Amino acid sequence: MARYTGAECRQCRREGAKLFLKGERCYSDKCAFARRSTVPGQHGPNQARKKTSEYGLQLRAKQKAKKYYGVLESQFAKYFDMGNRQAGMSGENLLRILESRLDNVVYRAGYAMSRKEARQLVLHRHFTVNGQIVNIPSYLLKAGDVIAVRDTDNGKLKECVEKNASRPVPVWMSKNAEHMSVTVDRMPERSEIDLEVEEHLIVELYSK
Repeated sequence: MARYTGAECRQCRREGAKLFLKGERCYSDKCAFARRSTVPGQHGPNQARKKTSEYGLQLRAKQKAKKYYGVLESQFAKYFDMGNRQAGMSGENLLRILESRLDNVVYRAGYAMSRKEARQLVLHRHFTVNGQIVNIPSYLLKAGDVIAVRDTDNGKLKECVEKNASRPVPVWMSKNAEHMSVTVDRMPERSEIDLEVEEHLIVELYSK
């Protein structure tokens, strides 16, 4: 499967926002974006002086969302089609679908320092959904699903949970610290998704 293999911090600098791709490093003073937020490349500092076209704004909105959740172009297009067929606003539906991915919920619950690490943990069969082992990071959860850690004595996961103790759990899910599980109570509202992207630009891009 195709996957970006370059420097993760370059992606944050390119999108002009922290995408939290490097886990613990993103929360420290070592964050490359915090130290140097200009666009990467030889002419990066000059990019800010250029006027961005309407298409460019739409493309950057889509690219930021893709990189934030770590999905491929074909996956992203599929999620947009799903959201477009659902009732309501297509852009908000798209973000709800992305938030309902298993790897994202594992990250949001504090069991991983980044979505990339969450994908790896899911692939290695560290989690169950409603008592069944699921090793598909893109598995879409629904309200009422319970995600639990298979081995509650796993040292790495315990360490990660301790490091993320101060990170708030989204209001649309409830976490059981004793049993190392989290329940998806409902799908999130747009105001509860902390992604700084104008989703209407994504809709405009795909509507052309």
